Amino acid sequence: MTTLFTKIIKGEIPAHKILEDDQFLAFLDIRPIKSGHTLVIPKKEVDYIFDLDDQTLSEILVFSKKVVRMIEKAVQCKRVGVMIAGLEVPHAHIHLIPITSLGDLTFANAREVKDDQLKIMAEKIRNYE
Repeated sequence: MTTLFTKIIKGEIPAHKILEDDQFLAFLDIRPIKSGHTLVIPKKEVDYIFDLDDQTLSEILVFSKKVVRMIEKAVQCKRVGVMIAGLEVPHAHIHLIPITSLGDLTFANAREVKDDQLKIMAEKIRNYE
């Protein structure tokens, strides 16, 4: 079954893309924990991140590092926290979340954000590619 993320990759569902290459895609979460909350996914549809082959797992982290550097320049934060929960969508993904404290890393803080606000944030982050 095609996942929500695969539909985003195929352009069937719109997303605010941050960075993309032939293997991975980074885009803003529509229910961010903090402004700038970005998801990184492999274009290959694999449910569980630790089922990725070793090379792809390594490469998604290197790709994520590029996205983190962009987020750090665009959003005021102490760090960009990383979460891998893997329960929300059956497609491997990494959450990159700008944080100022450890308490920021909780889905209890996730809120719907208007599309125009996501568009502005995506443009701001993409400016630091």
